[in-house]
Amino acid sequence: MWKTGVPSGSFTFTSCSKRGWHDLTPFLYRALISVLYPAFYPRLARKYAEGLDERRALYPEEKRRELPENSLWIHAVSVGEVQSAWPLLEQIAEDGRVGKPLLSTTTATGRDMAFRLAGNLVSGHIFYPWDVPRIVRRALDAIRPKGYIVIETEIWPSMLFELKRRNIPAFLVNGRFSERTAANIRRRPSFWREVYDSFSLLLVRSGTDRSLLLETGLGDEKIRVTGDCKIDALLLRRKKADLSWAKKIAGGAGPVFLAGSTHQGEETVALDAYRIVRSKLPSARLILAPRHPERSGEAAALARGYAPTALLSEAESGRAVDWGVLVIDRIGVLFDLYGVADSAFIGGSIVDKGGQNIMEPAAFGIPFSHGPFMRDFVDAAEGLGKKGAAVLVRDAGEIGAHWMRSLKEEEKQKARTGAGEFFAALGGAAAVSLDAIYGEMNLR
Repeated sequence: MWKTGVPSGSFTFTSCSKRGWHDLTPFLYRALISVLYPAFYPRLARKYAEGLDERRALYPEEKRRELPENSLWIHAVSVGEVQSAWPLLEQIAEDGRVGKPLLSTTTATGRDMAFRLAGNLVSGHIFYPWDVPRIVRRALDAIRPKGYIVIETEIWPSMLFELKRRNIPAFLVNGRFSERTAANIRRRPSFWREVYDSFSLLLVRSGTDRSLLLETGLGDEKIRVTGDCKIDALLLRRKKADLSWAKKIAGGAGPVFLAGSTHQGEETVALDAYRIVRSKLPSARLILAPRHPERSGEAAALARGYAPTALLSEAESGRAVDWGVLVIDRIGVLFDLYGVADSAFIGGSIVDKGGQNIMEPAAFGIPFSHGPFMRDFVDAAEGLGKKGAAVLVRDAGEIGAHWMRSLKEEEKQKARTGAGEFFAALGGAAAVSLDAIYGEMNLR
């Protein structure tokens, strides 16, 4: 199976390229999938035992009754794509021109995230059917959607070719292309031109993504830059966040600093910065959130050499816990904690891990810093830095100095204003995307 030209799952065609089959055609692709599917089925059945019938588009009568006929079908492969789809689903509900869409995911974690974020916004959920021609036909016969929307990177050629044959409009939303995907597209431009030409509209995040599609020979009339729905999702998440539990945990005298998503070696740097701050401001406290919570015991043992230390699970137990350093030992809480911190340092950036998500602290408008290694968030780091919302640091001394400056009102205001301007320039992708889709479907 193919994810924007990159093999995923158990169907891979690297062997085809080694044999020189660079000029795949839609017919050849579908023929290969059909021939190889029986051989790969036992492995697929083991790997995707959950939802196996749905993945083969075998819907029992009870499930068929749940499938909304003549609705939009939105596919979001896993957790990240579901988060990107969330603001689009909110826009569809707010707009009211169509009913609740059907949502599909490939992973169980994506399904769980869908129910958590948008369970009331969709008519139902299915596991995505495998991209085998007869399975695709069976799925479309059962669902009969009025339109098909795929989020970000999930490109399934058999589905797209069949949608085009049936004159069902298909849309790529929040389209993005990694370097690996781009290289694959450039190796087979004629094949991918036919695949992407099956879409009615290609709504991509940036000019770089648009340029890649134009390289294949696609006409520019169906490619539009609409921005990043993840920005909308982040702002929506902030709007709906309940910080009451985090305020209870972080409440008390003295400022709270946060070292988020730290990797091995960075806890020492953050703790050294905290020691510098605490020598000047004894009431200061530090929340230390290792990128991998299973390292929380190691981080806590290190922190005890600096100040009284507790794990989050201990602080939440109801017992009175005194801490100068609080070590986070479970996932899913860091976003809310940014909302109650006075300032933050973002890990994966002094130890070279490519950086971690700096958009989350920025969403709350708090001052924050990061190290020099931010290759996974280059544009965001540069944009937020220019706006004065992010500060580049290189060692404990610079982190500590930034944390102290962050307590000044002018520094707080600069971060709030800068982050606000940054998001104002990038937000609104979901509304723009939906407007383009409705226009193409004559639903104005």
